[in-house]
Amino acid sequence: MIRITALMDNLPSENKALVAEHGLSFLLEAPGYRMLFDCGAGARPWENAHRLGLDVKHVDAVALSHSHYDHAAGFRDLMESGCACRTLYTGPHFFESKFAFDGIKWTDLSSGFTPDFLQKYQINHMVVNGCREIFPRVYLVGDFPRVHPMETIPKRFVRQTEKGFVSDDFPDEICLVLEVKEKLYVLCGCSHPGILNMIARVHALFRKPVVSVFGGTHLKEADDERIQATIYELCDAGLQTLGLSHCSGERTDQLLKEETAAKSCHLGTGDCVFIEE
Repeated sequence: MIRITALMDNLPSENKALVAEHGLSFLLEAPGYRMLFDCGAGARPWENAHRLGLDVKHVDAVALSHSHYDHAAGFRDLMESGCACRTLYTGPHFFESKFAFDGIKWTDLSSGFTPDFLQKYQINHMVVNGCREIFPRVYLVGDFPRVHPMETIPKRFVRQTEKGFVSDDFPDEICLVLEVKEKLYVLCGCSHPGILNMIARVHALFRKPVVSVFGGTHLKEADDERIQATIYELCDAGLQTLGLSHCSGERTDQLLKEETAAKSCHLGTGDCVFIEE
C-alpha cells in the first residue's frame, strides 16, 4: 500500500490541529521507500508531520518539482532541523534565480538556498534530465514538450540567467510518476509547463494510462474555457481521479464537481490518498 499525505496545502482539511499556508508538500510512504515531493515554503510542513505522527527526518529522498519558494524553501528548514536524508532530486537550471516582474519591480521567488548549502550538508544533488527511475517503478520526469498551445505561462514569471533576465519557461519543472499494476499515478507541483503537456510527456514515455493526477495544476488564472478543455482532455485520456491542490484554483474545483467522467477532490493539509499495489 502506498500512502500519499499532503503535509502542506493552501487550504486546511478537517484536521484543525494543522497549519495551512501557501505552498505544497507531499510525503510518500511505501514498502521499500519513503520520500518527500516538495517541501513547502518553510518549517510548517514539518510541524504538521509532527502533529500527524509522521517521520520526515528519515526519508530516503527529497524531490523538488521546481525552485519557487512555496515548493522548495522548506527544504532548508528540513535540513537544518536534523533530517538525515542526503539525496535531493531537482530538474536542470534549479539554481537560476526566479522572479515575478510587474513592469517595475522584481519579487524574488527563489528557493532560498544555493549549491553551497548542499555542500555544507553533504547533500548529493541529482539532476533529472528527461526521465529517471529513483525507486522500483517510481520515476521523476521532466523536459516537457509544449504541444498544447492554450497552455501558456504568465509573462510575469522570469528567471535570471548568465545572459540576464528571460521569460521563465520552467526547464526545472519535474513531476513524479508511480507505476502500479500497469497504471500510472502522477504527482505535480505547479504544472507551469501545462498539465496537459506534462501528461502527454508521461504518456509518450510509458505508453500506459494515467488514471490519477494529484497536486497543483496552475489553473487558478485560466478562464472557464481552458479549465473545461483541460478536464475534458484528461478524462478523454483515461483519467479516473483528480486530486487538486495549491495553485489549481477555486474555479477548477467548482467545474470539476460538474464532471462525471472522473472523481475529484481537493487535497488540503492533512488529507491523504492510498494506492493499492
